[in-house]
Amino acid sequence: MSDYIIRGMAADNQVRFFACLATDTVEKARITHNTSPVVTNALGRLLMGGVMMGAMCKNDDDKLTIRIQCQGPIKGLLVTANTKGEVKGYVSEPDVMLPAKDVAKAVDLGVMSVIKDIGLKEPYIGQTHLVSSEIAEDLTYYFVTSEQIPSSVALGVTLNDDTSVKTAGGFIIQLMPFAEESTISMLEERLKDFSFTKLLEEGLSIEEIIGKIFDDYDIEITDTLPCAYVCDCSKERVEAAVISLGKKEIASMIEDNQPIEVVCDFCHTKYIFSTDELLNFLKRK
Repeated sequence: MSDYIIRGMAADNQVRFFACLATDTVEKARITHNTSPVVTNALGRLLMGGVMMGAMCKNDDDKLTIRIQCQGPIKGLLVTANTKGEVKGYVSEPDVMLPAKDVAKAVDLGVMSVIKDIGLKEPYIGQTHLVSSEIAEDLTYYFVTSEQIPSSVALGVTLNDDTSVKTAGGFIIQLMPFAEESTISMLEERLKDFSFTKLLEEGLSIEEIIGKIFDDYDIEITDTLPCAYVCDCSKERVEAAVISLGKKEIASMIEDNQPIEVVCDFCHTKYIFSTDELLNFLKRK
């Protein structure tokens, strides 16, 4: 089954939820960046958090970026998502050799920044310290501290023996401001030892897993959209980035009298610019 996101309401609209199946999305990231198992796990979790948070944005052109700068051997991760279920990302060190489950050790202490470009003059930036470096708990902490939304985030990736991605999925559950104490207590109790990853591995769909959480409560799935690892880079975009370097930088590239190669961080596509093209950029400055 292709990857997708569901979003909806439950318990008399006291709770909203997002859930995703993202096995192919995370596998494409693994192949693109040739990640080690622990990095696949870390990047996969952040990609899923990002793609669900992208689905929370309201306008078609909104973009959301999550950046983690950290002291662990992975050094840093960055993920960008839009409202259409498209997500992309990269890591500073893709080949960290630690056991697949040691995400916290690979990430270690650090800072998470959430940047929302929602059409205003300046993007909104929320920043929090990592509290567990497991990523799901860090996003939970971000929602509570930066957006004042009580939330529960679960993100899980499992791997096959050949290190390809077996399952990847997760959810974000958020309380509405008028949620009753009884609903809050029910959720806390049910989520205490809840393993989204285990149920996904057992073959349950994301709808069935959400159904288990809200058993005996009403659930309305309001939207379903596909999700995928998509890089929207192009020669035109890279050209704009090169031009933005400024006259001095471009002139020094021309002096070398060699074509320059620019590689996209997200998909590793190579873009070559000849000396003549660089001269044209100078004329346009």
